[in-house]
Amino acid sequence: MNDPLRDGMPPDPFAGDPDDPAAELAGLDPVDDGSPSGPLDPDERLAIEEDLADLAEFRELLAPTGVKGVAVQCEDCDEEHYHEWDMLRANLMQLLLDGSVLPHEPAFDPIPDDYATWEFCRGYVEGVRAMRPRRLNWRR
Repeated sequence: MNDPLRDGMPPDPFAGDPDDPAAELAGLDPVDDGSPSGPLDPDERLAIEEDLADLAEFRELLAPTGVKGVAVQCEDCDEEHYHEWDMLRANLMQLLLDGSVLPHEPAFDPIPDDYATWEFCRGYVEGVRAMRPRRLNWRR
């Protein structure tokens, strides 16, 4: 299956299986877990598109230095979660598509030093931009 939203995500072990245990859950009412679902309003869509653009720039500059992705402090469990670049991009793309996030497995036994916070990434990018030579306007 070639699904661009699943790039970076582990394969569904039950894809195409008629005995998929999740099929039993299909008839149940969804539980409201506070996560967004359904169409996004224009401001939410813009924010996610900006996050995708930021993420691409973060990855371009930080992946070559060995950073594997972004560390996020989870408000629900108060623990740090480690998201590799492709998985975070897939999550943001899924949010744009239908306002939901695909289930995913957390990074297995991550090395915290391999990940950077969103704020660190943003600061790093701003620092790189500030260090680039500015183009001079020679026309008068």
